[in-house]
Formats: sequence, C-alpha cells, structure tokens
Amino acid sequence: MTSPADAISAAPHIAFVIDLAKPVPADLRGAVIALGNFDGVHRGHAELARKAVELGERLGRKPAALTFEPHPRSVFRPDQPVFRLTPPAIKTELLASVGLPTTFILPFDREIAAIEAKAFIDDLLLGRLGAAGLVCGYDFHFGKGRAGSPEMLQAHCEAEGVPVVIVPPFAFAGEPVSSTLVRDALSQGDVARAADLLGRPWFVRGAVVHGEKRGRDLGYPTANMHLARDCKLRHGIYAVRMKIDGRWHDGVASFGSRPTFDDGPPKLETFVFDFSGDLYGKQVDVAFVAWLRAEAKFETLDALIVQMNADSAAARDILGKSPPFLP
Repeated sequence: MTSPADAISAAPHIAFVIDLAKPVPADLRGAVIALGNFDGVHRGHAELARKAVELGERLGRKPAALTFEPHPRSVFRPDQPVFRLTPPAIKTELLASVGLPTTFILPFDREIAAIEAKAFIDDLLLGRLGAAGLVCGYDFHFGKGRAGSPEMLQAHCEAEGVPVVIVPPFAFAGEPVSSTLVRDALSQGDVARAADLLGRPWFVRGAVVHGEKRGRDLGYPTANMHLARDCKLRHGIYAVRMKIDGRWHDGVASFGSRPTFDDGPPKLETFVFDFSGDLYGKQVDVAFVAWLRAEAKFETLDALIVQMNADSAAARDILGKSPPFLP
C-alpha cells in the first residue's frame, strides 16, 4: 500500500504559470478550478480538491487549482516573511496528490492585487481560463482591497451559468484546520500535531551540502541541508525519515545553530540509520515524524556523544512503531 507521503511524487502534475500577455493553451482551459493559496496543502485544502473533483465529474470537466506566488503577504509585508510550508514545486506535487493534476500559478504583485474583483472574475477566471466551475473556501477574498468575497463570486458566476461551490470551515478531530495552525505547531516543534492537520508528515526538500564534518568525527556522519530563511521550525532534535533516490530511510536530525560548537546560522543535520553512500549534491526529502528534545549546549564531546546515542535509540524506537513510508 502506498503512503500519502509517496503519493506526492507518484501523481503526474502540470504547473502552468499564467502570463497575462499570452493566451492559456486550449487544452488547459475549461477546468473546474479550486481557488486558494494552498500553503501546506492541508486537510482543508484536500477537501476543496475533493469538491472540485466531484464538481468536475458532474460537469465532465477536469479539476485544477489556481494559486498565487509569491505568497501575497510577502508582497505587502516584505519585512515580515511568511513561514512557507510548501515552496511552489512541492505545492504543485501535493495538489496533484489530492486530485488536482494541473496547477495554474498566478505571479502575484501589486499590479495583480490592484485588479478589481469583477475584472478578476470576468477577465481571468471566466475569460482567460474559461473556468467551467469554481470551488473556494468560505474565507477566500480576492481583487483590489480584497473586496471580492465567496458570495460575490458565486452570485456573479452563477449568473453566467458557471457553478461555484463554497466550502465551509473544515475541522479535524474537532479543530478547524488552517495553514496558520500548522505553522504554529511547527514553531513549537509539535510535528505530530502538524502531521495530523496536514494529513501527512511535514517535509522539506533540498540539496545535501558539505558541512564541518564534525559528525563524522563523533561517529555520526550527517547529511546537511540549508532550509529557507523564513523557516520557523523549532530548533531541536527530531525523529525523521529521509527519501534518497526514491526510498525512505529512518534517521535522527538536528535543526538549529549547534550551540556546542558555533551558534551559527540554522542548519538541518540528519544522521541516516544503517546507510552508507555519498549524498553530497543529492536532492532529498526529510519528513519530520516526532519531536525528541530541545537543542542544548554540552560541556564535553563525550557528553554530547552520550546524548546522541540516546537520541538515536529514541528515534529508532519511535520510527519502529510508526507506519513506514513505502518507496
């Protein structure tokens, strides 16, 4: 059986960047489009996708997503960067895994933000994209001054014969799901709660880079990665899985500034259990399964090694009891 994490890369997907100076290819027009930023592609977003698939089946049309890049807050408040849960490439893959194989990406800037809500509907959604149907969340707002509401979208489009489904707040285990809640969970190190809200473990992707080789000297050679500067994951030690060449491997990871050594810029350092091979330059995914402890400073290397042994044992125990990610 394939796990949700593996469905991500298995689903074929198309990312089409909209250029307002050029037409959209005819074979991409006429879809039922789910609208949103979709950061994280959490359970609530999956519900939007389900509704788009359902409406598409009723209309005999393909489902798709329309999203915005960069995140609008990055345009209006560049001094307050958003902790992005999913960069564009991963977001497109995740959307495909929940049933939206095509993602339209609208490059977002102040010029796009200044488009009146009615023009956004008529010129972009109905005109350029030829939407056969639309799906949005109860809190989706668009157009100049965010004047466009779900109700306005529904009334305007249905007058043109285009159905619009408004999806109410989605709750999981009695809690409304949102990207903000996922970010809050990760900033507290609660990766298990984040996984509950997302419907799968949160993961990052990046190239393995050369480090200081300290781990090798300690008996724990690590694969080092630099995460995005806006990453607000709590510094600490985690039980993780790393995807290497299509296969998941158990491991333990430290994310932080290495207070025992240099208090440097944050870095993700992953020790992969029972693995040997050169990872430098490889693109890998690291999925966070469980929080182990906070980052700490050790007075001696021997004390650090004792703790690393304990961390590895704890991670092996947790991962051994967790469902595997299948290749």
